Amino acid sequence: MTISSTPEGVSVEPRHLRFDVSEDLKTLWHGNDAFRTAFFNALSLQFPDGEQQFINAVRLYRDRIEDPKLKAEIRGFIGQEALHSREHREYNDALKARGYDIDALDRRFRKHMEWVGKLPPSRQLAGTCGAEHYTAVLANAILRHPEWMEGASPTMARLWRWHAIEETEHKSVAFDVYRECVGNERLRRIVFLFVTWNFFKYTFLNTCSLLKTDGKLWSLRTWLGGINFLWGKPGVLRTCLPEFLAYFRKGFHPWQQDNRDLLERTLKELELAPPAR
Repeated sequence: MTISSTPEGVSVEPRHLRFDVSEDLKTLWHGNDAFRTAFFNALSLQFPDGEQQFINAVRLYRDRIEDPKLKAEIRGFIGQEALHSREHREYNDALKARGYDIDALDRRFRKHMEWVGKLPPSRQLAGTCGAEHYTAVLANAILRHPEWMEGASPTMARLWRWHAIEETEHKSVAFDVYRECVGNERLRRIVFLFVTWNFFKYTFLNTCSLLKTDGKLWSLRTWLGGINFLWGKPGVLRTCLPEFLAYFRKGFHPWQQDNRDLLERTLKELELAPPAR
């Protein structure tokens, strides 16, 4: 019996791309806007350790999966996340070279990730499903609303859209593993509450830390622009909120948001071929 729910036409395979963002990250690369730049940089700071934890959580159950399609997608998921972690580690190193205290921010988040890594496997996998939901919804929104990246340097825009493509491609892999090996709907929802708190907590703290280094932490104009970006127009978080909350629905599944057309269109725009199976 096939357990994988990844739809026809979607392939979960890593693309071995490299992005040299060292020069871009010496600037306010997102339209010379301090808040938008800090917000995306704050997200990046969570990816190297966070995505390694996603890999670890899925590996705990990999040997229990018999479906050949899902087994192959687990390999692809691990490959994609490993490359995301590598590229964002280099991204974060470039932020450090600019003068941000990235080591302190890494220590704070790594301490949390070390705690997560000591939880029972079922909770680790539930946490991975919840975090993957956030990345999938944000990925869909970045691809569907290219205006959100208007003013971004071409290299940075391409990096974020590449990451969004692959997060979309593998958005159901951890979920399918959880559904097959754990299947506890109550645990899935409860853990999502903790994931939600920590996702917004660390994104906010990291954004504040980066803005402080930029001398913009107490700038009313910076924060008004940031609040408008997140909750007004374009309203990044406001737009995503219904999809975030969809995770609590009975019978929820990531591919209920079927955005295969968006994937295909974006791959053509970026001139990236779907990875061969």
